[in-house]
Amino acid sequence: MNTTDWITDIALVLIVFRQLREGRLDLKSYLIPLGIVTFVASHYLHSVPTAGNDLVLIGTLIAAGAALGIAGGVFTRIRGAGEHLYIKAGAVSAILWVLGMGARMGFQVWVDHGGAGNVARFSIAHQITTDQAWVAAFVLMALTEVVTRLATIFLRSRHAVREIVPGTRPAAVLGHTA
Repeated sequence: MNTTDWITDIALVLIVFRQLREGRLDLKSYLIPLGIVTFVASHYLHSVPTAGNDLVLIGTLIAAGAALGIAGGVFTRIRGAGEHLYIKAGAVSAILWVLGMGARMGFQVWVDHGGAGNVARFSIAHQITTDQAWVAAFVLMALTEVVTRLATIFLRSRHAVREIVPGTRPAAVLGHTA
C-alpha cells in the first residue's frame, strides 16, 4: 500500500467518526463521502472483469456493501429541530461502516504481507481470472456501501421532514430553495 492508499482508506473509515457527533444534515453530508469514493473509483477502478467467476465475486461484495450501507443508514439517527435535520451515527452504524471499509483495507494489507499466495490459490480454485477482479470487487463494495447508506439516510430524512414540518418541501429543510 502506498501513501495514497492509506490516506483514502483512512479517510473512508473516518467519515463515520465525523457523524458520531450530531451534526446538521446538509449537502456536505452527502458530497464529502461521495467525493471520496468517486476519487477512489477513478483512481483504482480501471475495468470490471467479466470472465470466469469474476462477476460472482464482484456481485457478492457489492451485495455485502449494499447490506452494510442500508443497515448503516438505518442505524443512523435522524431528528428534526426547527427547520433543520440532524444526523448522528450510532454505535451499530459506526461498527458496520468500519467493518466494511476496514475489510477492504485489511484485505489489502494481508495481501501485501503474505496473503497473496492464498488469494492466488483461491482465485485459481474459484475461477477468478485477475487481480483486477479483486480490486473492482472491493472498490465497488465501498462505493455501494457509501451510496446505499446515503440513499437510506436521504429516504429516511424525507420521512423525517414530513413529520417535523408538515407541508414543507424537503429541499427547503435542507437549506435549498426551489
